[in-house]
Amino acid sequence: MATALQVSGVRASYGDLEILKGVDIEVPFGEVHVLMGPNGSGKSTLCHVLMGKDEYEATGSALVDGTEVMGLPVDERARTGLFEAFQYPVEVPGVSLDDLLREMDEVRDDPEFQDRVEAMTETLDMSRFRDRAVNGGLSGGEKKRSEMFQMAVAGAKVAILDEIDSGLDIDAVRDVAHLVEELRSDDLGVLLITHYSRILRYMNPDKIHVMVDGEVVRTGGPEIAAELEASGYVDLVANEASIPTPEVTPFDI
Repeated sequence: MATALQVSGVRASYGDLEILKGVDIEVPFGEVHVLMGPNGSGKSTLCHVLMGKDEYEATGSALVDGTEVMGLPVDERARTGLFEAFQYPVEVPGVSLDDLLREMDEVRDDPEFQDRVEAMTETLDMSRFRDRAVNGGLSGGEKKRSEMFQMAVAGAKVAILDEIDSGLDIDAVRDVAHLVEELRSDDLGVLLITHYSRILRYMNPDKIHVMVDGEVVRTGGPEIAAELEASGYVDLVANEASIPTPEVTPFDI
């Protein structure tokens, strides 16, 4: 299966503080991968670096459908098909969702854009939100639905969903999880960043990557979430460190 996102040897520092210490992650098209880890492990920093936030000094490679995005301005990264859904989507007073869609259409050479807008408006029940300010007066779950809508109509190739379960009640977490599954596509790779396993109860992730202290220390299947739920990150890291032979590890489960 072709690779949507290929992250290789990504390191990042904020001033004198090294945060990412050589991150390698591969997300094929059609798959949903989850990046988990404790607070301060570097998950959101990886998101910021991939999207081009300029306060980090970053090295390494990040390919979106084969195109190198490291070093590109944010808008050019977006044009490659890279999309971020924010932890806390901001409200944009005075700009309606329809205004945003028109701007998106004007800067794209995509004859299928309007067809996707109409199809996704119906699929995600967005018609009542399109004449309202972007995220204006919406609940947490509605804001996340709006972002999933924007991702779908933009024709994203790689979606980085940064803690989209933050601040949501149980019903909204379930709804957002179902949206992610509903929008699965052979043309999209998803990297979902989260602290907790609760959203995964309503999803079928293909792989889970665990990040600790700026490194991916384990990659495996959904069973990793159950391990973390039972014993937490401390025990998992301790178990990894106790394995005497680096060549035989559970990293490639």
